[in-house]
Amino acid sequence: MVRMSAQERRTSVVRAAMREFARGGYDGTSTESIARRAGVSQPYLFRLFPGKRAIFLAATSRCLGDIAALFAEAARGLTGEEALRAMSNAYTRVIVKEPDRLRLQMQVYVAVAAAEAAGDPAFGEAVRAQWMEVWETVEAQLGGDPGATTAFMAYGMLVNVLVCTGFPAGHPLWSRLPVEGPPGATARALPG
Repeated sequence: MVRMSAQERRTSVVRAAMREFARGGYDGTSTESIARRAGVSQPYLFRLFPGKRAIFLAATSRCLGDIAALFAEAARGLTGEEALRAMSNAYTRVIVKEPDRLRLQMQVYVAVAAAEAAGDPAFGEAVRAQWMEVWETVEAQLGGDPGATTAFMAYGMLVNVLVCTGFPAGHPLWSRLPVEGPPGATARALPG
């Protein structure tokens, strides 16, 4: 059996944490469940990360970083509406195929809101910095247009809500949106 390096184990723990936090949220996920899913002991988990918060922030960073990379790759070499559509379609495919990615995003928003309400702005600051990377990636792909970026992100959040609440691909609402829904849904042309 080949031993994993500490970095490989860390990556494995982050992947496991993404799944666990996606399903249980910050408060509902134990470090024990993360360690079990990653196949490591809890003491080893705490050698890799100083605590649950650091694990959550690493999972958040990976999730949002993956989204930024997805957008950049999807829009590579494209501009305007083509870039917009490519990013929208790539994102929709990923969240339908890998729903834990979307669930984790939703859990991140809840965790930040809870931390802020409890008087802990540092937690949100770290997440907002990561989220700004997503925004800036989209804005760069759309030629620096803040209006197009705002519209893209707003439609993206709408798609998040529709997917999270289980609107099926055949539901008539998908055909009313200027974004592509899950496979099998139809969409109107994006505003351009």
